Amino acid sequence: MEFINILQIILAILLTVVILMQNRGAGMSGVFGGGGSNVYMTKRGLEKKLFITTIVLSVAFFAISFIIVIL
Repeated sequence: MEFINILQIILAILLTVVILMQNRGAGMSGVFGGGGSNVYMTKRGLEKKLFITTIVLSVAFFAISFIIVIL
C-alpha cells in the first residue's frame, strides 16, 4: 500500500511538471476566447510528445487514485 502512495506522489509531481512545461503564451486572453488563432494549430515535435505524456500521466494518476479508494 505504501508503494502505491509513493507512486501516486511521483505521478502527481511528473504531471505537474509536464503541464507547466507546455507553452501556450496566450495569457488571460485565451481564457476568455481571445487568441483564437492558436485554436486550430497542429501539435508537432516536443509539444505533441508533452501533450501525449500529459494524457498518459493523467490516466495513470486517475487509475492509481481509483485503486487507492478501492483498497
